[in-house]
Amino acid sequence: MKKILAALLLCAAAVLPAGPTAHAASAASLTMLGADVSTAQRALDLGARYYDASGAQRDPLDILKGIGVNYIRLRVWNNPASGYNNRAKVLAYARTVKAKGLKLLVDFHYSDTWADPGKQFKPAAWSSHGIGQLQTDVYNYTYDVCSSLKAQGTTPDSVQIGNEINVGMLWNDGKVVNNDFTNLSLLLKAGYNATKACNGGTQVMIHTADADSDANARWFYDGIRAKGVSWDITGLSYYCMWHGTLSNLSSVIADVRSRYGKPVVLAETAYPFTSANADSTGNSITTGCSGYPLTWQGQGAEFTAVQNTARSAGAVGVFYWEPTWYAVPGNGWDPANIGGSGDGWDNMAVFDWTGHLNPNVRWTP
Repeated sequence: MKKILAALLLCAAAVLPAGPTAHAASAASLTMLGADVSTAQRALDLGARYYDASGAQRDPLDILKGIGVNYIRLRVWNNPASGYNNRAKVLAYARTVKAKGLKLLVDFHYSDTWADPGKQFKPAAWSSHGIGQLQTDVYNYTYDVCSSLKAQGTTPDSVQIGNEINVGMLWNDGKVVNNDFTNLSLLLKAGYNATKACNGGTQVMIHTADADSDANARWFYDGIRAKGVSWDITGLSYYCMWHGTLSNLSSVIADVRSRYGKPVVLAETAYPFTSANADSTGNSITTGCSGYPLTWQGQGAEFTAVQNTARSAGAVGVFYWEPTWYAVPGNGWDPANIGGSGDGWDNMAVFDWTGHLNPNVRWTP
């Protein structure tokens, strides 16, 4: 009997956590240390300058790489009025990204402008197309961009089929109405199949801003899974002022990781270093979260805390959204008026209004 009890105790010890140290030791590494720098190309074309923590002027990609970034995310719009973030511009900047030894995530918005939970406008060229034609559109466009990148030696390591598609994309045809995921699933399958036809090793991410609750994340990913949608990476956006506490974030990451059996990445996060505004366009975010003041130190500490939470919950990547987008006249928010609109993100960049790096920000595996 004593031998049996001893054996049971050993088994219990093997499966029970051994305290905080053991939990931390078992945490995943963050292998995708990312930055979305989709506005950097325009900023550089306008003469923007970037300075590292020592005050030396350098290429922003080199500065970011020096503080831990290994993955760059670039959004692609079909036919934006400004030209920036279109296929040709993405192809051009992808060469720079890859030449610096960085990996590439291409974020397909399938729109001529911003796509997010509140808006998913069809590209003008697809405006009259129904769901049948839209499947072909998504397949052909995805395949064309991916294969063009591949042909020039800059094959994307990952792609997103849609951006923050909480209730679908390419509205209204691809919108989820009355819990019906049928049309959305057809579009997602078209994007997935096109990516794999282009390059089997490119990882397909499906990205929502559903880091706010297990219920919302389950509703979406259960919905597409039930329709037979395949994906490789579950992507979430997390902004603490919109999506809740770090404890809640940890819960959602752990839940979707175990429920769907796929790597989880925070495809977007950011935090303000000030509530002040640098230009004529108001800031998108003007408030912070408890414990993290709107200072350079607070911004650095909050980003570190997000990375630590993601890592401990089992995520494999964290991307900072637009760290290089400081207020450069002419690099505006509105693609239809890029020269005349301002930057609503100037207080969220990790470079100040003169292009100097916040020395407290770092990406860590």
